[in-house]
Amino acid sequence: MRATIYFRGSLTSCNYDCPYCPFSKNIDSTETLAKDRQQVKAFVDWVRAQEESGHRFSVFFNPYGEGLTHRWYTEALIELSHMKHVNKAAIQTNLSAKLDWADELNPATAAFWVTYHPGQTEEGRFLKQCEKLYFRKIPFSVGSVGVKSAFESISSLRNALPDDVYMWVNAFKDKPDYYSAENIDFLTRIDPHFTLNAVDYDSLGKQCKAGQNVFYVQGDGRVKRCYKDRQVLGNLYRDGIEGLTQIRSCRMKQCDCYIGYIHMPELQLEPIYGERLLERIAIL
Repeated sequence: MRATIYFRGSLTSCNYDCPYCPFSKNIDSTETLAKDRQQVKAFVDWVRAQEESGHRFSVFFNPYGEGLTHRWYTEALIELSHMKHVNKAAIQTNLSAKLDWADELNPATAAFWVTYHPGQTEEGRFLKQCEKLYFRKIPFSVGSVGVKSAFESISSLRNALPDDVYMWVNAFKDKPDYYSAENIDFLTRIDPHFTLNAVDYDSLGKQCKAGQNVFYVQGDGRVKRCYKDRQVLGNLYRDGIEGLTQIRSCRMKQCDCYIGYIHMPELQLEPIYGERLLERIAIL
């Protein structure tokens, strides 16, 4: 089986304090960080043990916080990127941490989903971090939340990034009718696929790869169809992939998150993202 695994441990703290993020105010205890470290290690150990299983994995770390400020995430990415049965090892990050360790990554399998947070870092510093990935030839996308106060910063960053780096914009959906037609036109010039994210997709009862070959794994091994569906399918370490896979339709009324709706076959997003769907790199 070719399986995609999203992994989220106990980490809930970040070195940024973005006003729109509920996790920016958290400070994890020493005990929580130790727990998260052990969870990441256990997951990497499990993936390593599957080498002779015939399965191939794409792994995406998307913690509730910033993972790359912690050594166990960088070590996990390095190790996973060199495993023969791992097609991809990616992480969602604000790219604020040091990147000297990135020399140890396998650029053929490593990838980054990078989020820019205006007001939390200077554009020049952020661009230097992006350059470190760019010159190492490690694939990455860059994006930002499309709040109106960030429009000028988003435009400036797009102009400063290399043309072949895809920049996405997450639609701000906390307020209904937030965008005017002019706003949508502006954001679409930044991200040609912005309108895909601006929609909440009717998903109840519809086919989705989640639970079939896409799995959302909690730190203790609990597996869900997706993070918004609280139903637990089983435990990765007890049941394995074989014991969990099943064709399942969506139980949620709507799907509004990129890491969810990209797995709805009816949207046919592969022609837009190709092999880079996971790390959100559109074909330019």
